[in-house]
Amino acid sequence: MSIDVKAVTKIYGTQKAVDAISFNIAKGEIVGFLGPNGAGKSTTMKMITGYLAPDEGDITVSGIDVKKDPLESKKKIGYLPESNALYYDMYIKEYLNFVADIHSINDQRSTINSIIETVGLAPEKNKKIGQLSKGYKQRVGIAAALLHNPEVLILDEPTSGLDPNQIVEIRQVIKDQGKDKIVLFSSHILQEVEAICDRVIIINKGKIVADDKLNNLQKQSSLNVVRVSFKEPLEQEWLQRLQGVKTVNKIDSYSWSLETDESELVRKQILEMSLQHNLNIVSLHSENKSLEEVFRSLTNG
Repeated sequence: MSIDVKAVTKIYGTQKAVDAISFNIAKGEIVGFLGPNGAGKSTTMKMITGYLAPDEGDITVSGIDVKKDPLESKKKIGYLPESNALYYDMYIKEYLNFVADIHSINDQRSTINSIIETVGLAPEKNKKIGQLSKGYKQRVGIAAALLHNPEVLILDEPTSGLDPNQIVEIRQVIKDQGKDKIVLFSSHILQEVEAICDRVIIINKGKIVADDKLNNLQKQSSLNVVRVSFKEPLEQEWLQRLQGVKTVNKIDSYSWSLETDESELVRKQILEMSLQHNLNIVSLHSENKSLEEVFRSLTNG
């Protein structure tokens, strides 16, 4: 059970949407696939699922070549596209029966009932899809992707349109599925990626700029963050003058985030400044950069 992407390129006209990327994902991995809009995330996912053909390179899913045997590879994959196209005039169970027929699923009734419970569709199960909120429509798409018990789940923005409670529930569904499947999902909600994933792949302008465990990405960054809060409002220039500070980000009038490669030195200077100017420090600590900060440093410009 694996996804193996080797030197894959996709060209639209004169633009390389995906530029010779390679990565491998093994069973039991939940991998966050991140990048700015237009970076090549959805194009890559569509190539893995066989909806698009790469112009160069090879993709195999569970040992099956996607180009040579697209039908067999699709049997291994559950796919939730970003658009999540559904038949709005069909009832939920009617639609899932239709999907079950496509996959030649035995014992359809119990399988569908089980999936409805898994994704939390039970309260709305007797409605037409067109009558559902965006969040519940998203759940129908996830249910359809899971129905045939695939080895690989490709989820493009799976929590789009969900309220905070629904996000927590779907997060748990993804975690549970990741125990014995491969899950590759994209999201613009970086907190979700931090909550679910151990590994992150970041793509920018068609090229992979990072592929590592989340902790390693944060540790390998040359800059750390010092966060400080005062009881009194402070002028930003006071912090910018400190030796070793690269950037100063204002959180509010009392709280600041400082990027530095000399966190101990910066913390010492903040303490000295507070004594000199009679400032009261509420909190002061250093930490590894958040995923959002790593993402911005790798994709800005």
